Amino acid sequence: MDLAAAAVFIFSLLLTASDSAPSLKSRNWDIYSYHMNSTVTSRYAVTVITSRVTNTRDDSNEIDFHVKIPKAAFISKFRMTIDGQTYDGVVKQKEEAQQQYSQAVSRGQSAGLVSSVGRTLEDFKTSVTIAAHSKVTFELTYEELLRRRLGKYELLINAQPGQIVKDFKINVNIYEQPGINFLEVKGSLGEKDLANAITTTRADNQAWVNFYPTHGQQMDCDGCGETGLKGDLKILYDVYRPLSQGDVMEHGGYFAHFFAPANLGRIPKNVVFIIDQSGSMHGKKIAQTREALLKILDDLAEDDYFGLIVFNSQVSPWKHKLLQATQTNLDMAKQFVKGITDGGATNINEAVLKGVEMIQQHPRNGSASILILLTDGDPTSGEINQGKIQSNVREAIGKNFPLYCLGFGFDVNFEFLQKMAQENSGVARRIYEDSDAALQLKGFYEEVATPLLTSVQMSYTGATNLTQTIFSHYYNGSEIVVAGKILDNNIDGFNTDVVAISKHDTVKYSDIKATQAGQLPAVMSGFENFLQRLWACLTVKQLLEKELTLTGEEKEAVKKEALDLSLKYSFVTPLTSMVVTKPEGEDSQVADKPKEGEKPAIHSTMMLPSQPTSSRKRAKSMPRSHSTSSGRSRGFMPGLSGMAFLDSLSAAPPVMYHRSDRHRSIGQGRILHDAVEDYGNLPATIIPARMPVRFLMAAEGQSLPLCFDIPAGHIVKLLQDPASGFSMNGQLMSEGGNGFQKIIIRVNADKYIQFDTNWITIKDGLLMQSVTWTDSDHTSDSMIVIIRDSEADITVENIRVVILLHLQDGKRFLWPAVRKRPSEHEVPGIMGKLPVAYEEVKPSKLRIQGVEVDASSDSAGDYNIKAVPRVKCQLVDLKSALQGELSDFTVHQL
Repeated sequence: MDLAAAAVFIFSLLLTASDSAPSLKSRNWDIYSYHMNSTVTSRYAVTVITSRVTNTRDDSNEIDFHVKIPKAAFISKFRMTIDGQTYDGVVKQKEEAQQQYSQAVSRGQSAGLVSSVGRTLEDFKTSVTIAAHSKVTFELTYEELLRRRLGKYELLINAQPGQIVKDFKINVNIYEQPGINFLEVKGSLGEKDLANAITTTRADNQAWVNFYPTHGQQMDCDGCGETGLKGDLKILYDVYRPLSQGDVMEHGGYFAHFFAPANLGRIPKNVVFIIDQSGSMHGKKIAQTREALLKILDDLAEDDYFGLIVFNSQVSPWKHKLLQATQTNLDMAKQFVKGITDGGATNINEAVLKGVEMIQQHPRNGSASILILLTDGDPTSGEINQGKIQSNVREAIGKNFPLYCLGFGFDVNFEFLQKMAQENSGVARRIYEDSDAALQLKGFYEEVATPLLTSVQMSYTGATNLTQTIFSHYYNGSEIVVAGKILDNNIDGFNTDVVAISKHDTVKYSDIKATQAGQLPAVMSGFENFLQRLWACLTVKQLLEKELTLTGEEKEAVKKEALDLSLKYSFVTPLTSMVVTKPEGEDSQVADKPKEGEKPAIHSTMMLPSQPTSSRKRAKSMPRSHSTSSGRSRGFMPGLSGMAFLDSLSAAPPVMYHRSDRHRSIGQGRILHDAVEDYGNLPATIIPARMPVRFLMAAEGQSLPLCFDIPAGHIVKLLQDPASGFSMNGQLMSEGGNGFQKIIIRVNADKYIQFDTNWITIKDGLLMQSVTWTDSDHTSDSMIVIIRDSEADITVENIRVVILLHLQDGKRFLWPAVRKRPSEHEVPGIMGKLPVAYEEVKPSKLRIQGVEVDASSDSAGDYNIKAVPRVKCQLVDLKSALQGELSDFTVHQL
């Protein structure tokens, strides 16, 4: 059998195993009831997922509970009921939850981070072991404020229980005081034969959607079978809007003002599109951007004015002033768009400032101005200090118009874009690298394509604790929501005023009276004050956004306010975690809400074997911290991730950079390494290409260092000192681009320190301990370890290394910085190399050791210090920089 045939055969086996695994596993238990009940009141949705499960085995068995919830939602409740005993999850401050997690680990339990980010959903996973033929009930509650987009609210419900369920029900009850004028059910669970399982009912100001699939429908639907249903229901609706002032609802002393006036003329806009065309946009990204721009240009109205700016290291406006969207100008612009190609670095600062300048040079009464930036990388050219860029843009715009930032893919520094957008009355949105990326871009544009009001100011008498009341724009099909508390519950003294600028004049909406919720439907009986929770949910979201743009004491005050509300209302937010308690002897687990783009690893702990083994051999020989009848071991290695840093010593060895602009991926390839666990034993021919990790090497007598790339996933030899027996190896991120996921320092066969992004494990003779990245010290006769503020300082004889833990864009990465070398001479390992001498022959050529090599100007982040500045470098191939082959610097195991 040839290699290609073997690859296909093995891949098919893996797919078969993957597809059948849930079915085989689910036979160990029976989900006899699976209910999802969602109640929407005044756009505030509370969804409860209840799964009732029986252990069908004759001995104890581990039962999983795995659901997906919308990313915009907050988990607010989780409980398990086993044999009449209820175990409730408790929301705590993140640090306190981490402490409980650490205590669980110290008792030998495996504590887990049980949520992770998807594109539109987040995962919630947990498990519990129950006795033979016993039952467990899982109940998860999450809450969200539905956002109006293009004239519709959308309630997204995902269901995938993993098996056919005898009693499967989804019930949605919508109660809107103004009445419901539009209702539609979409999604994969409503297609083809499954559409017959859906019933919709409307009466007065309520609507019901029920989904009750039969056993046969769960078996025979597309993609179903023994694993049952897997898909989404999307309930789309809108309310009647008889009053242009908006809808004000009052209940229990709280109010919510839903402002979406109709019958307004659209305001002509001045829009500038700022498009990243750097090398990292190569391929599908730039093609999808061109496709989206061509469609967006078709949607411009003739009274709109527009501009196009493309940028890499250079900023290139299509025209130096805004042009009216006439057919002639649009046709010329389309020809320009079709010619956009990729290449070069990323000068975000100059590009955005040029866009601001173009708008400022085109003042037009009765119009609305908008800047839209699309980029997939960090700034790497011109001004590269992100704080300075944000300051420059904020000062230039002066709150006169919004800046919207679209981040393409997961390599982009999304937090940088978020802050820049929010400081300038805009929002940041991630564009996912999927086949529909062009539609995502166009969809975002449609949301801001039709401004109806600008400078919207909302004021309230007789109210306090207000959410945001000033908005730069109101767009057609959207909605502005303000919530607060009515003073002394005196509705008679409560009044609203809205002042804004329309197409022709200033408009004012005064004395809008609140409508009391009145008699709620029976399903709402006993329901906690929904408007109070709506207010709390909206307040926390806005405080978290505000906190991102502040510094110092102001930042801490806003953060504390958001934390206090999160704890009071039991919301799992970026500041809190839910501790999932279980029966005695079971693992405690911690559920976090990750940031946008973050993919948290599973937290766990185990004692490392004293002798190193390959990752696959290690998995087979792991000690079990909790053995189950199903054969699963709940003791496993910690999740791995890492971040890159740079050693700034003058005689520093080569170091790694985070690579944001991958327009020249020297050395990148389809690499499979023995220790890369993501793909196991698959042949290299079927492993997808992954972005390389960038290293940087100091250059003798030159201001610019060299930089080079190593393909992801390799285990590399970092530093060895034959005289002392010291060695340091590191495993590069399997996804590439950001550094190390694991590093190990060995002093001798009986002493080592292993680092990952969650734990530091120290083995010193018979003593072994695992500690977190908080303050801790360890001293012995052969090594000193000092851990302070996400830095571990290790001294072994005449060698000193600092391992740093960084967090960027929701991801954690490791990098070692050699502070004291074992010798002034060259020693084995990448970081044992001495600085390289080179001379510049011509702009794209260097001479290294007498040989001319290709080079290009580039830059990277210096992660050796917390400020993370950008440093320019000369990018060359690995062989030229290291004066050796990659195989000379790789090892098969840590």
